[in-house]
Amino acid sequence: MESDTIAAVSTAAGPAGIAVVRVSGSGAFAVARAVAGGVLPESFPSVRFARFRNPATGEEADEGMLLHFRGPRSYTGEDCVEFQGHGGRMPSARLLAAAIAAGARQAEPGEFTRRAFLNGKTDLSRAEAVMDFIGAASSRAAAAAHEQLEGRLSRETDAIYADILSVEADAEHLLDFDEEEIVAGETGLAQRRCRAIAGKIEELLSTWRRGAMLREGALVVLCGSPNAGKSSLMNAMLGRDRAITSPEAGTTRDVIEEPFSISGMPVRLADTAGLRHGAGAVESEGIARAEAEIKRADAAVEVIDATSPDWRGRVAAAAAAGRIPALNKIDLVPEIQAQAAGLGAAPVSAKTGSGIGALLSAIARKLDAGTGEEGEIAVSERHRALLAQASGFLGRAMAALAEGPGGLAPAASSLASAARAVGAISGKVWSDDLLDAVFGKFCVGK
Repeated sequence: MESDTIAAVSTAAGPAGIAVVRVSGSGAFAVARAVAGGVLPESFPSVRFARFRNPATGEEADEGMLLHFRGPRSYTGEDCVEFQGHGGRMPSARLLAAAIAAGARQAEPGEFTRRAFLNGKTDLSRAEAVMDFIGAASSRAAAAAHEQLEGRLSRETDAIYADILSVEADAEHLLDFDEEEIVAGETGLAQRRCRAIAGKIEELLSTWRRGAMLREGALVVLCGSPNAGKSSLMNAMLGRDRAITSPEAGTTRDVIEEPFSISGMPVRLADTAGLRHGAGAVESEGIARAEAEIKRADAAVEVIDATSPDWRGRVAAAAAAGRIPALNKIDLVPEIQAQAAGLGAAPVSAKTGSGIGALLSAIARKLDAGTGEEGEIAVSERHRALLAQASGFLGRAMAALAEGPGGLAPAASSLASAARAVGAISGKVWSDDLLDAVFGKFCVGK
């Protein structure tokens, strides 16, 4: 498939300033000549105005700019052209049809970036960062994706990969000697080197939770008794009326979720049904869903009515359950504000907006969102699984080395497995199945 010339629309569908149809492969320039006419430029990259025609029908498809890129100085490492025409679904479809009529075929999802990987223009973790960058829901998520796109994670994992291979090579070398010839302490040194490598892996593994939240958005759930003001507080946090509010208990029957951002961390803010006994069938289903959301939440905010006589006990119970107590309607009882803060609650007023900033800061602390830096490393679920595998194999290697020279053979085998797991992160070790899994998640034009 890599020898085919492929084409795809690389811009989003719908009205836009321009639409781009990308073509890559050994026949890319032939496609350009058939669609846009003219001769090849003398230097690359090049750009010129052209009228685009469908060679099968002779019909003019569009007009715009034609870009040439000679491989390997292109995104894919192959000869590439881009037809830049008018934006919109039909103009881009006409351009793509013209390219296919000229000899290209429709690209598979992620095939352009897959070719870039196979031609040494990128590695797997950088390729994955392309989609993370495109789909970033906050500035912090974009910064983390850009850092990975620039190769920071690849440098870290490639260094670990090299360290593991070095220990494995030394272990394999020692296997050439009789056990009595091995210098005392050699296996102990290898064990200490493995422990140091395992520590580096654990550091990367510790970034997984933050990475998951940056990619998918942290789930922050507002929960509590009916009429505590959860929906009103959600509206105040969002700065607009998203949830229906009413003095009637049980107004919220289902989970309402909205995207949000706290300290640069993308958040899915969820309002849930009020928790109470004796509710009807429909409301009980809403309560069951609320309880399920609370269990899944990265941070749960229990909204408590500040006018309730037992607010102190509710604050203590919420804190004991690991939730953030938000004492709402503090505007009605301002005299308890200092006492509430002293008990660890966040005094807020959904009506006036008072205390919302302090509540957001408390949520950020709960999410550990305030400790990250721009450009932080944040491993994905695929990376986490591979790093966990490598950590397990390193553990086996250290256990074998603890047995002395007799454990060198199983240690070397475990080290080889650990290296393969780490190498699969950046693509130093890969298979077609791995590439299918990674690039199958990409859009067609990328």
